[in-house]
Amino acid sequence: MTKVSSGAIGGVVGGVVFGMLMAMMGMMPMIAKMVGNDSVAVGWMVHLIISAFTGAVFALAFGEKITSYGSGLGYGLLYGVIWWVLGALILMPVILGMGVQFAHMFEKMPMSSLMGHAIWGLILGAVYVALIGKEAKTT
Repeated sequence: MTKVSSGAIGGVVGGVVFGMLMAMMGMMPMIAKMVGNDSVAVGWMVHLIISAFTGAVFALAFGEKITSYGSGLGYGLLYGVIWWVLGALILMPVILGMGVQFAHMFEKMPMSSLMGHAIWGLILGAVYVALIGKEAKTT
């Protein structure tokens, strides 16, 4: 399995878990609005496509640095936080016409989003290491 496909799969696995949290908070219609829809199903589709793409980018950006589960989890957590800033605080609000959300970043919803992105990143890093095989786990 290639590193990029391992990253994409890790992103989707983490995306499913994060997506369940988002669905419980009623966030999937907001995700769908990024593509002009309000369907929960479309929200899931958009979310999982983003998860796969960003997981693949994770492999390209950090793949050579990941040599163990510890480094996979560390880089995954860092990457999840990066995407919380880029995605939840900047890109999604701008796409939805809400403006950048830094002024509200410590309120309940953004903090829940930070937790979700952190969980996503940890799962991404762990699945990535599990899928790329022994070479990362033994060095």
